[in-house]
Amino acid sequence: MINSVRNTVLSVLNKNNFGYISPSDFNLYAKQAQLEVFEEYFSNSNKSTNAENARLSGTDYSDIQKAISETIEFFLVNDFLKPFDYDSTDITRNRFYLPSLTTTGNEAYMINRVVLYPTVLTDTSSNDAVQLNSLIDNTAEFVGLVNPGDIVVNWMTFETATVYTVFNDTSLLLSANIFPTTGDDYYIISAQNYVESEKVSAGKIIGLNLSNLTAPSSMFPAYTQDSTFMQIYPIANSFVIGKLGQLQCNYFRYPKAPKWTFVTLGGGEPVFDQSQPDYQDFEMPQEDEFKLAMKILQYCGVSIRENEVTQFAMAQEQHEQPTFSQQQ
Repeated sequence: MINSVRNTVLSVLNKNNFGYISPSDFNLYAKQAQLEVFEEYFSNSNKSTNAENARLSGTDYSDIQKAISETIEFFLVNDFLKPFDYDSTDITRNRFYLPSLTTTGNEAYMINRVVLYPTVLTDTSSNDAVQLNSLIDNTAEFVGLVNPGDIVVNWMTFETATVYTVFNDTSLLLSANIFPTTGDDYYIISAQNYVESEKVSAGKIIGLNLSNLTAPSSMFPAYTQDSTFMQIYPIANSFVIGKLGQLQCNYFRYPKAPKWTFVTLGGGEPVFDQSQPDYQDFEMPQEDEFKLAMKILQYCGVSIRENEVTQFAMAQEQHEQPTFSQQQ
């Protein structure tokens, strides 16, 4: 879709010789336009919910909320958060890094749910053989201890997988091939015992901890967050959450930055080439192609100081088939 959007933008600009937008400038404007459309989804979801409550929304093919939810849920991901280096002090206990490009590969837009898995089934051991999507440990006793759905963590590579089948005492079938070599340390976490953690503000947690009636517990934990970390409460010797795989975060990620990639021919004209390793298409549905092109044109009009381009793009956006946001 990104090449189609760029061709539309260039066609409008070249029609009246308004100017030329370089690939690097186009990629910058494309990123901002995609973020605008992405944030509109959540605003439109709120408006749709209000319309349903006021009995102003239809059903079946007129169910606007269903279409918005399906688009938003494309960006919903589950990741195990990386724990902060554990030591004996209460300051770093039960602390995890928030989702980011460096820790989970995705930047979090909004955290939806936090689930804790406090029970570690096995101490650190190592695999003895290599088999696709399997864990083989000749010293283990998996039967009666491990169940399908439990979480296996490769402590050497920080990869995780889910148990599909318990073959026997020494062999497990996994959801991913996280043991490509022998001798990798691992441990297993029970997915049968879990609890959801509630978010509280940094100011509120102080007051909650002052009373035994309101303080977070192992059955009703809570968490706070800052710009980098998520802190789990209670902080106690009887409730230590410090391993990878013990905290799963369900969150909405930001869309990946689009990038129009190209090769340069002899004449210096860039030609679209999606085989480049850093190529990234828009992550918006096809129906948003027109909106993306118009938003990019608005940025282009500002860049080349042509008010006509900006006004044209804004007018086209208004005359587009009315969207839900425009109807409200």
